[in-house]
Amino acid sequence: MIDLARIDTIFLDDGGVMNDNTLRGPEWQRLVGEFLAPRLGGAPEAWGEANRIVFGEIWREFEEFLLPTVEADSDTYTDFFVEQRVRWLCDMCARVGVPAPRDCLLVAVETEQYVLPRVRSAYPGAADAIKTLHARGYRLGTASGASSVELHGYLTGLGVRELFSERLYGQDLVRAMKGTSHYYNRIFADAALDPADTIVVDDAAWVLDRAAEAGAQTVLVSTKPQDSRHAHIVIKRLAELPALLENA
Repeated sequence: MIDLARIDTIFLDDGGVMNDNTLRGPEWQRLVGEFLAPRLGGAPEAWGEANRIVFGEIWREFEEFLLPTVEADSDTYTDFFVEQRVRWLCDMCARVGVPAPRDCLLVAVETEQYVLPRVRSAYPGAADAIKTLHARGYRLGTASGASSVELHGYLTGLGVRELFSERLYGQDLVRAMKGTSHYYNRIFADAALDPADTIVVDDAAWVLDRAAEAGAQTVLVSTKPQDSRHAHIVIKRLAELPALLENA
């Protein structure tokens, strides 16, 4: 059981905990089309389909960085995503059949800035749970595979950005891939926190194994059994977390 007396900080994962990735993909497709069609030409639906295909290709290439066996620092993380933003926009232009803009990176960043705060993919009760936890005095942070920029946009869209700490921990801020031994240690060091005073909430048991090994208490959000080296407390959805902590 969670040692409630020690807990003052809760780190939440994004996709799979706060937001439903199965809803987020279609939202991105709709919003990308909404933004780019008036600016570069082509039909919004064509942009949406192009985003689905191109992002899928890029994500498959990135998955190797997310394997639990990867231990290297992510010094190439930022470079990878700068390069892939350019490719993302230019490859979509090719699929839609419109000329790529002179500065693909600038347009890609502008597209991202438009889309991120407009995505609506939160799990039922997620925002209310976050507000309840904040009202009870918990310090809220993120521990996600997304970048800090993406997290800022998604939390803004969820209407809870101001309830989280200023630094939103994604892989870019700590320059370590989520799931490596470096990731949580660097978050706790950067935030000047004792891991034993924190709870890490994630939807992947193998990721929480790393958090537990770093000294954090852990909560797994899952409806299915998962193999794990550690005994994580399990809830089905983030909406259950306030009651879990109240009864701990």
